[in-house]
Amino acid sequence: MELVTPGLGLIVWTSLFFLIVLFLLRKFAWKVILDSVDARNKSIEEALKAAERARAEMAQLKNENEALLQQARAEREKMLRDAKATADRLISEAQEKATAEAQRIIKQAQETIQNEKNAALTEVKNQIAALALELAEKVLRNKLNDRSAQEELVKAYMKDLKVN
Repeated sequence: MELVTPGLGLIVWTSLFFLIVLFLLRKFAWKVILDSVDARNKSIEEALKAAERARAEMAQLKNENEALLQQARAEREKMLRDAKATADRLISEAQEKATAEAQRIIKQAQETIQNEKNAALTEVKNQIAALALELAEKVLRNKLNDRSAQEELVKAYMKDLKVN
């Protein structure tokens, strides 16, 4: 048991050296150690505060991004509605222009047909008048006294004439 139980001198000297080391540590190192521990605690607290600020900023940025996305979506929808309205308006205008152009072309064609018809009728009338004059001239030249002879002559001339 003596091996396990230390002597009184050893206890005194060990206690004395412990107190000296404790005094020296307290005099020279304790303040430095406590200052470094305090500095470490402060840096950890600042890092935690910075992390909390960063988390708050991230949340704020996320909210701002969501708001921007909503605004962009609303603008996109508005642009799509405007583009559709513009396209519908352009299509409607094009249809109206096409209808007006078709009406103008139809009217012009009808006028052209009417003019050609009138020209053809005028030409036919002129030909009939010329034929009638020619026939009258021939009848008068022969100066026929007999009515039946005049009718036969007119019929013969009518057969000879070419009617177009």
